[in-house]
Amino acid sequence: MDKNLKWVNEQKIIRTIEALEKNNMNGYLVENEEELIDKIKEIVSEGSMVACGGSISLFETGVIDLIHQSDVLLHDRYQEGLEREQMQEIFRKAFTSDLFITSTNALTTNGCLYNVDGNGNRVAAMIYGPKEVIVIAGKNKIFDSEEEAINHIKSISAPANAVRLNKKTPCTKTGTCMNCLSADRICSSYVKLGYQGNINRIKIVIVDQDLGY
Repeated sequence: MDKNLKWVNEQKIIRTIEALEKNNMNGYLVENEEELIDKIKEIVSEGSMVACGGSISLFETGVIDLIHQSDVLLHDRYQEGLEREQMQEIFRKAFTSDLFITSTNALTTNGCLYNVDGNGNRVAAMIYGPKEVIVIAGKNKIFDSEEEAINHIKSISAPANAVRLNKKTPCTKTGTCMNCLSADRICSSYVKLGYQGNINRIKIVIVDQDLGY
């Protein structure tokens, strides 16, 4: 990337981190996956109970592999052969975990996180329950306004995830949210996380790369 454009992008990330910190969330900037892994190692404590939200970014960056290799008690939603009730039990255990690791569908330069969920387990755990939350996001998830963030979710995040999950929804045909009433709909709960009363509970690590949807 051109060094001048890289500087502009970094300034946008820095402004976002400053806004997050005003909202009582810790923000960090890392250059790449290697720096991200080092930062996660700093935060994760040995022997802690860890749960993860569904996220392509966690796989792309190697975070899932790191957690599997760490000395932690993992409530592992990615075990093979899980029945629906077993998966639901893992989702519930996330609320009593020491650490919840996830990504975000979008964040804004005024320090807010925007997410949409089907089951609601991911956004619920971000809001309440786990003692700490680590949110990993690529620079492509940063937007200047709430309108842009929601448009990204409807035009990119939701349809891409619906295709990934083999859902039978209109967006898998049109490539954009149709506000459907399908039984397979995955965009049931829209959640905005702004000012946090629990200071430093949520930590956002922004990677200076494009990640996920």
